[in-house]
Amino acid sequence: MEKITTVGIDLAKSVFQVHAIDSSGQVIVSKAVKRTGFVALLAKFPACLVGMEACASSHHWARELTKLGHDVRLIPPSYVKAYVRRQKNDAADAAAICEAVSRPSMRFVPVKSEEQQSALMAHRARALLVGQRTALICAVRAHLAEFGVVSATGPRNIAPLLSILADETDTRVPAMARGALGPLVEQLKTLGTQIEVLDRQILDWHRANAISLRLAAIPGVGPLTATALAASITDPTMFKSGREFAAFLGLAPRQSSSGGKEKLGRISKMGDRYLRSLLVVGATAVLRHAKAKASPSRIWAEQLMIRKPFKLVAVALANKTARIAWAVMARGEDYRTTESVAVAA
Repeated sequence: MEKITTVGIDLAKSVFQVHAIDSSGQVIVSKAVKRTGFVALLAKFPACLVGMEACASSHHWARELTKLGHDVRLIPPSYVKAYVRRQKNDAADAAAICEAVSRPSMRFVPVKSEEQQSALMAHRARALLVGQRTALICAVRAHLAEFGVVSATGPRNIAPLLSILADETDTRVPAMARGALGPLVEQLKTLGTQIEVLDRQILDWHRANAISLRLAAIPGVGPLTATALAASITDPTMFKSGREFAAFLGLAPRQSSSGGKEKLGRISKMGDRYLRSLLVVGATAVLRHAKAKASPSRIWAEQLMIRKPFKLVAVALANKTARIAWAVMARGEDYRTTESVAVAA
């Protein structure tokens, strides 16, 4: 065990594959181990470089192995695929991870703390409940439309329909249909209460986090987007620039260049879909809100809308917002408008 320098681990639900090599690349250990004996096996290894794919439970195991003195690094699964030789199996995957983690140009995923993962779980749970609420609202609207009761779309416009269902004297809806839609209405009310509870939890975490408070000062970034960014981006300095961060979120154009000819297409839509959607929604709100405070980004976007479609401008503004957010997180500074910079000067 003393010669081991690099370890590749293929995580699974119950059986993990461990591939360990020495400084010359000679395989020392290649075996499958159960979850219960995984930490005990790695405790026997000397402090070394450990690579794992960034997948379910990987952050937990990274924290546990770090306590043992190992240098743990998480690799995006798509970056490991290039190092898999021939057939795909657990042993080949572990060997590929062991090879990939030693590459000097490899990019890694920073290990998240328990606090960050807890905040992200609140976001994921809220997104799931919001999706269920949307499905119920669509179902209620569709069912009532069969009887000629129609309302505008959106969660704010569901209240008139619920009042009609609650009024038993309203003859537009048959009694049997009203009884069938009753459970859906109860679920809607329950989901609304649960979403409000999660909103309060996220808001409390936002008020206690300095990075999230600084991010919320950016136009188009509210507590929801700020907390998601603060919890997801563990180390913003891993990105060289704001453009690289925007590209990480999938807000940069996809390239298909060759032979010295540059060809840019639509946005790549890579990276975190949830963060990207929050930034685009925030940018859309800035463009649509007539009373929004004028800012350099908003003025730039309004000028761009003269010759470009609205949605394209919204994505472009989301890209600019992502770059500003990176600067705020990486430099540890507050968001400053052009006016504040001029006053400070």
